[in-house]
Amino acid sequence: MLVAHEGNGLTDHAKNSARKLAELGYVAFALDYYGDGKPLPEDQIVARCSALIDDPLLTRVLGRAGLDVLLSSEYADTSMVAAIGYCFGGTMCLELARDGADLKAIVGFHAGLATSRPEDASDITGSVLVCVGAEDPLIPPAQRVAFEEEMRAGGVDWRMNLYGGATHSFTNPAADGSNPVLAYEPNADARSWRAMLDLFAEKFG
Repeated sequence: MLVAHEGNGLTDHAKNSARKLAELGYVAFALDYYGDGKPLPEDQIVARCSALIDDPLLTRVLGRAGLDVLLSSEYADTSMVAAIGYCFGGTMCLELARDGADLKAIVGFHAGLATSRPEDASDITGSVLVCVGAEDPLIPPAQRVAFEEEMRAGGVDWRMNLYGGATHSFTNPAADGSNPVLAYEPNADARSWRAMLDLFAEKFG
């Protein structure tokens, strides 16, 4: 299980998700796609994240590097791999899938769904689950509709779960609502985690 962090850098949020997956018996690796090993200063987040949003090919290269680290583990089953991510980390997982990575399941939690290369959806081989807050202004209805069209055109096995009352970062307890765009929503967090586990049960038994 590859775990990709939110756009603010590697924090306890992604690390804790990897630990929870490990407790369930999965081999899990929390990728640090910025390489800083810590959260970004607030004034750097937009610029660092935007640079990757604007360059999906670089995003895929970084995701592949993390995937290589995961698959180098002697405990990894290279035929049974999933990638999950939060915020831009979820976007990275979707770009990995569009790049044809051998992933059985791809899960994005409050992940940006837009891409400049929607035609690459035809290279997705695994099953896709995206979990989105219905009130998330960063993933508006038009973006969700475009993603649906992309998945349909690519012939992808996909599903999208919408969570009423949830905005961005609804899985992260550190999102305390001081920024109105970011707020933890415990029900959506629990329900989206269960949805992920349901997909894993379907794909991995």
